[in-house]
Amino acid sequence: MNIWLLMLLGGILTYATRLSFILLVGERSVSPGLRQALRFVPPAVLSAIIFPELLMPDGSLDISLGNGRLLAGGIAILVAWRTRSAVLTIVVGMLALWAFQWILP
Repeated sequence: MNIWLLMLLGGILTYATRLSFILLVGERSVSPGLRQALRFVPPAVLSAIIFPELLMPDGSLDISLGNGRLLAGGIAILVAWRTRSAVLTIVVGMLALWAFQWILP
């Protein structure tokens, strides 16, 4: 039951956060400077989530060739850069991660 309450609370908080921005800004126009700054929020949040997992898989910094997550992340970055396809990037990145987890100890 605690899991369901936690999920419900998380959903309510997410909805309230999004709704508050809509209610506060509403009909007002956003300045070009703020609009430009807000464009950097999604990449910053995504980087904050992904890079610790790539660089610190066991809680300590690991930038060696034995870090399968880092190698798979590098391959995914190359695929994203060359193809600009999110789906292909995810598929290739996951396949690379599974391959490196199978090959590397």
